[in-house]
Amino acid sequence: MATPLEAIRLKLALTVGENAAFDGWTHKAVDSAADQLGIDPAQARLAFPKQPAEMVDAYFQGVDAAMAAHFTPERIAAMKVRDRIRAQAWFRLETMAPAREAVRTGLSILAMPQNLALAAKIGWRSADLMWRVAGDTATDYNHYSKRLILSGVYGSTLLAWLDDQSEGWMESGAFLDRRLAGVMRFEKWKAAWRGNDLYRPSLTRFLGRLRYPAR
Repeated sequence: MATPLEAIRLKLALTVGENAAFDGWTHKAVDSAADQLGIDPAQARLAFPKQPAEMVDAYFQGVDAAMAAHFTPERIAAMKVRDRIRAQAWFRLETMAPAREAVRTGLSILAMPQNLALAAKIGWRSADLMWRVAGDTATDYNHYSKRLILSGVYGSTLLAWLDDQSEGWMESGAFLDRRLAGVMRFEKWKAAWRGNDLYRPSLTRFLGRLRYPAR
């Protein structure tokens, strides 16, 4: 359960991002967001991080929270897994649209050498949440491979979207669809490979060959 300050931070997050498009990732953006939302400025400053990279992190946590709240189990029940992931990725872009320029500068901040670990954490966290919302329950190596691949797909789509001037972001949508199609092909290949006893590595078969070499 979120603490009062955590609740205030989440409430502020998206609006801080919108103001950061004009004020930068600064306390001024926090003050403006607090004023818009009717939150006491002192509480807002206490709740929201002070450093730009941490402010960007808080913003993306707000995007995560909005996505998770929107995609209830009832909303996605009839959707295929690919469509669940696609819808979540697109929802994130739509949510970030009012803060598009702030997202651009935020990613530049995260790209600084001292912030690369935080950037990786943010990307992994978002990919993990997208898979969990989509209903993924994998606990083996697939848990990690799925999140690693999706973080790359989503990250590259986000970068494409920042420069997309097409109507309705058609180019970004096509880019996302191509990347997801590649992921689905890979997942099908993995499933087929795991199910093929003839070609799948087998410790028992390997030890048997050591004992009884082929003639």
